Amino acid sequence: MTAPSEPTPAPTNDTSAASALPSSTSGDAPAPIGQETTTNGNKDVELDELDLPRSAADGLIQKPFPRPLETSQPLPLAEPTSDQLSKYDTVLKAVSEWTTVPTTSAKNAPTEPITDDERMFLTRECLFRYLRATKWNVAEAIGRLQRTLTWRREYGVAKLTPDYISVENETGKQVLLGYDIHGRPCLYLLPSNQNTERSDRQIQHLVFMLERVIDLMGPDQETLALIVNYNETKSGQNASVGQAKQTLDFLQNHYPERLGRALVINMPFLIMGFFKLITPFIDPLTRNKLKFNEDLREHVPASQLMKSMGGDVEFRYEHSVYWPTLNQLADQRKAAYRERWIQGGKHIGEYENYLKTGTSGSLSQRQESSNGTA
Repeated sequence: MTAPSEPTPAPTNDTSAASALPSSTSGDAPAPIGQETTTNGNKDVELDELDLPRSAADGLIQKPFPRPLETSQPLPLAEPTSDQLSKYDTVLKAVSEWTTVPTTSAKNAPTEPITDDERMFLTRECLFRYLRATKWNVAEAIGRLQRTLTWRREYGVAKLTPDYISVENETGKQVLLGYDIHGRPCLYLLPSNQNTERSDRQIQHLVFMLERVIDLMGPDQETLALIVNYNETKSGQNASVGQAKQTLDFLQNHYPERLGRALVINMPFLIMGFFKLITPFIDPLTRNKLKFNEDLREHVPASQLMKSMGGDVEFRYEHSVYWPTLNQLADQRKAAYRERWIQGGKHIGEYENYLKTGTSGSLSQRQESSNGTA
């Protein structure tokens, strides 16, 4: 199995996470859809409508932070070589010709027409993620992309609603809060808050939260930071070996290149033994991303790190406050993302930065500009 690789720092001309957010518009140009718009002065719609915290100084925090600190800049990926661009073009051509997708992973499974959401999933960056994950093996990248679309259908990712998952998070055992020093959204896993018996929905809960993490990724950001705190975890509260293997399977095969860092703290002897059991199922690149019992302030700014983890954020989980706010914020981002995809012409291979902010050129705009220059 392949796994995410650490981004290689390189020069980039793309808009940064801090500067890409539009703050004002003028003339007759339409305002970009999404994270910030101007209606009355420099008004931040998300913060005003959802009353999101701006910093740890806001006091008791019970809602997600909307974006990283300006100092938390993503690590840029190395520019693709001419050979890699050629391989990308081959993958793009292949997936652009798909008209149907298998409905299950069974041999000779029936197929159904590819949907708009599935086409929107196949962004330029998505295709590159699968190419990197397969070490630039074109045939394997194409096969894995199709298997992922089939898995998303068969697993029912789109049917995992906030209402269905809600019971799993009533005690706040998974929390999306803040961003690390490289602008990665931080997903906390807190096994001591386990409140349900082992079931398929526990794994579905993680898939649901991963989808929310992706919704909240800013421009130039493709990865997340996973923070696992085993403090006060009792026997039976952590995942079984079977659940761990299932989780590793979908993470590595259907969310490739998404893990930027995994920070595990307060590791008891029993849990260390558990990790040794599942280590053979974790590929070397993923193992290199695992950090055990390190000072989290070296990885996450104190102003966006929970106080219980050594940061400055006085966070208290209140399900009736946090859960609807998280999902409303994700829904806002998803709606703006989808609207831009429609406005851009519904292209497979669209640029994610355009879809996230609307401030950088869409695929069709870049093609028109390139044709004009030629």
